[in-house]
Amino acid sequence: MVALPPLPPLHIKGMHVPLPLVQGGMGIGVSLHPLASAVAAAGGLGLLSSAGLDRIVSRRIGRKVDTYEAVRIEVAAAKARGGFAGINIMVALQRDFEASVRGAIDAGADAIVSGAGLPLSLPDIEPPRGTALVPIVSSARALDLICRRWERLHYRPDAVVLEGPLAGGHLGFRADQVELEENTLESLLPRVKETAMAHGDFPLIVAGGVYSHADVRRFLALGADGVQMGTRFLATEESSASPAYKQAVIRARPEDMVIATAPGSPCGLPFRVLRESPMYQSALVRARPPRCDKGYVLLKDAQGRYARCAAKESNEKCFCICDGLFSAAGYDAGKDEPLYTAGTTAARVDRILSAADLMAELAGTRVVVPTAA
Repeated sequence: MVALPPLPPLHIKGMHVPLPLVQGGMGIGVSLHPLASAVAAAGGLGLLSSAGLDRIVSRRIGRKVDTYEAVRIEVAAAKARGGFAGINIMVALQRDFEASVRGAIDAGADAIVSGAGLPLSLPDIEPPRGTALVPIVSSARALDLICRRWERLHYRPDAVVLEGPLAGGHLGFRADQVELEENTLESLLPRVKETAMAHGDFPLIVAGGVYSHADVRRFLALGADGVQMGTRFLATEESSASPAYKQAVIRARPEDMVIATAPGSPCGLPFRVLRESPMYQSALVRARPPRCDKGYVLLKDAQGRYARCAAKESNEKCFCICDGLFSAAGYDAGKDEPLYTAGTTAARVDRILSAADLMAELAGTRVVVPTAA
């Protein structure tokens, strides 16, 4: 048996990440500092999720903090064990977007990864100093648009995450585009790579459907510089998902992965969920009255106030993503039904591992024997 060479490092804006493995930022309350710091200590790039951090950190430390302070606290905790740690900040969380960016940069986050919308203004919020700015895209066209806008701000992406249609959470594709051959990661990668090279040749990280060490090597051979995975890290000991959430992932079969659109996320983007999610099931039969008491996806009203949310007004077309995801992470247990989101690789997850063991498996330094079905 011929030994394969070790995986190459990932170079982003002066960072030399030992392994080309990025743990995706999963919100709300799943990707917190225990997971991100464990991945960083194991040689990868660990990512927090900014979603809901003000409530989560306030409850943990016993005093109320705003989004900016909560992000600073969580980033510092993620970096405390060494290695590289950053944060995922969703564009769709408009009310808290700028405060999250400022908090991350001021705390010295190694990277801000931003998607669920196009982060066109990201470099203009605050000088990023040593923090890498990394947009998430689902097409070469979206990357080209971001690059052209950022060039006006005299900045270019430090890397880009190309997220395919097999990812969990919000998707950058219409529901009828998910199964198209032209939208597979393998098809999208060359075009996005070409666009990245045309705008300065920055690193390309692929995400969505990546599961194994073999997958990592395959995408690196196709031209990617790194891979990002969320679902595999969801089922780790350090993940802050509730035990019930993790067990739902382990039970999942391919047919259990649903792209929710009607009802769906109030953000208006297709949203992949586990079919058994209690909130999704209630939304199907309109059993849950409209309620919005968190407000993370609020849009501005005619007076410029963050006051509008589709989940607040009606449950005909959407579920309350904030309440559902908080419940899935173990917050407000019993008050709200949980909403479980995961990528398609959930159907292959059969155990809960430590982050260190998973990183070793993905790096090819530890062999995991699958359990019997």
